[in-house]
Amino acid sequence: MSARIHEFAWPDRVVVGTIGLPGSRTFYLQVRAGAQVVSIAMEKQQSALLAEKIDEILDELITLEGNPFSVPTGTPIELVDNDPLEAVQEQFRTGAMSLGWDPTTAQLVIEAHPLPSDDPEDNDESLHEDPTDDPEMLRVRMPVGTARAFTKRTREIVGAGRPMCPLCGYPMDADGHTCTFSES
Repeated sequence: MSARIHEFAWPDRVVVGTIGLPGSRTFYLQVRAGAQVVSIAMEKQQSALLAEKIDEILDELITLEGNPFSVPTGTPIELVDNDPLEAVQEQFRTGAMSLGWDPTTAQLVIEAHPLPSDDPEDNDESLHEDPTDDPEMLRVRMPVGTARAFTKRTREIVGAGRPMCPLCGYPMDADGHTCTFSES
């Protein structure tokens, strides 16, 4: 079985956004190039970790003598994207992800693979297939300025969830919170 690769070399837009209310939001990585739009579901923690790791790579690259890749220290104002997600048609739910750097194009490269199938019928077939062959994957390349804008937006989206209880540190729902903090 050959993998279906959704590849975006120079996307018009790459963002993390959500659908739903805090506490029951679904996070999506959405990429658009022209009329092609791909949306993959992610966990909140995956979104936060992706932004953190991208910033780490950018911060390391900026320290190279002469900043040869022109990595911005902050988000270029012209790249700020606060628009909502476009119409979402979930392609797959993200399992494994990888992050890399392509110095030939000065782009960060994100690869996302779907969660493995839990369907028992698929397991019979998968015994005879190479487990590294995913039925689908998403590969996104983004320049350094776009990557800075991506991480800024992603951190804001992740941080816009439910407020944390100052006593126990667990998220508080709008309809109430049973605090697990007990004074001894």
